[in-house]
Amino acid sequence: MVMHTRWKVWIILKDIVIFIVLYRPVDMSRRPVNPTRRFADSGSVPFVSSLHQKSRSSPLLSIGLVLLGAFLLIVYSYSGPGGFGGDKEALSKLEGDISCTAEVQRAIPILTKAYGDSMHKVLHVGPETCTVVSKLLKEEDTEAWGVEPYELEDADNTCKSLVRKGIVRVADIKFPLPYKAKSFSLVIASDALDYLSPKYLNKTLPDLARVARDGLVIFAGYPGQHRAKSAELSKFGKPAKLRSSSWWIRYFVQTGLEENEVATKKFEQAANKKSYKPSCQVFHLRAYP
Repeated sequence: MVMHTRWKVWIILKDIVIFIVLYRPVDMSRRPVNPTRRFADSGSVPFVSSLHQKSRSSPLLSIGLVLLGAFLLIVYSYSGPGGFGGDKEALSKLEGDISCTAEVQRAIPILTKAYGDSMHKVLHVGPETCTVVSKLLKEEDTEAWGVEPYELEDADNTCKSLVRKGIVRVADIKFPLPYKAKSFSLVIASDALDYLSPKYLNKTLPDLARVARDGLVIFAGYPGQHRAKSAELSKFGKPAKLRSSSWWIRYFVQTGLEENEVATKKFEQAANKKSYKPSCQVFHLRAYP
């Protein structure tokens, strides 16, 4: 729907530019071109020739059309999927201030509606997992664990407490997770997979599916989003590799993972009711049989 609206805006802008070019005022000091001769020389259609004959329109018309085009461009730049100035996440995308882990926190009520009882025992994998786990633990009838793929820096007392209790672990996800198969009803991964090369992704993604019983949810960045600033490169090691949805879908198929169509539909329905628009790509996958 968003792409459809954007295409409409660009089509309108294109038509305005064409209209201005064809109807621009002509300099009366120059010798007018014979429309018949132009048509004969260029082979263009008669409709275009007739437009050139009408090119002596008022300069005010061109000015007005330019102002209209500028106004539409401003609306296009500042309006999100919900309308004029109505979606801060759209602006965040342009500025590159995107965190899919923060997006998971926003999506918890939607995930609860979509997965129901499957939210009973959840594992989150990704940076800043302490914040996600803390929020999940506040949900009714929800147990949560977390895997932090990077060293914890400046961890607060709550995060340190979760680590001491074994609820949050610091572990390199390039290697098998320290959990038995189907240990969790639902596994949620955010930000972490974007930093893995295909070599390690081939091992990590199947392992995430291994420890899930009911499903796996992947939050991934959109191509073009800047995910790691220079100050963060020391933590992540390298910039994120942001892949398109078509790339991910092909990869899921190659890995033997299938879309969880029921969960996808419920998630979309709950998101529409709450007017929730994710700033990251969200993939709902079935666990391995």
